[in-house]
Amino acid sequence: MTLKLTVPNMACSACATNITNAVKTVDANATIQADPQTKFVNVDTQASETAIKDALAAAGYPAA
Repeated sequence: MTLKLTVPNMACSACATNITNAVKTVDANATIQADPQTKFVNVDTQASETAIKDALAAAGYPAA
């Protein structure tokens, strides 16, 4: 499943790395593309959307 999320708090490449790490805690095999310029995060994962959003929120990057 591919999720397309908007993460307004993502401001730099360090944020993108933190977001990637947060998603990997839920699904280690997920493919993540996080773009600080557009604030879009694409996640190809087997985990649920709720689990991904919860992990992002816990890391300080709630998805809109």
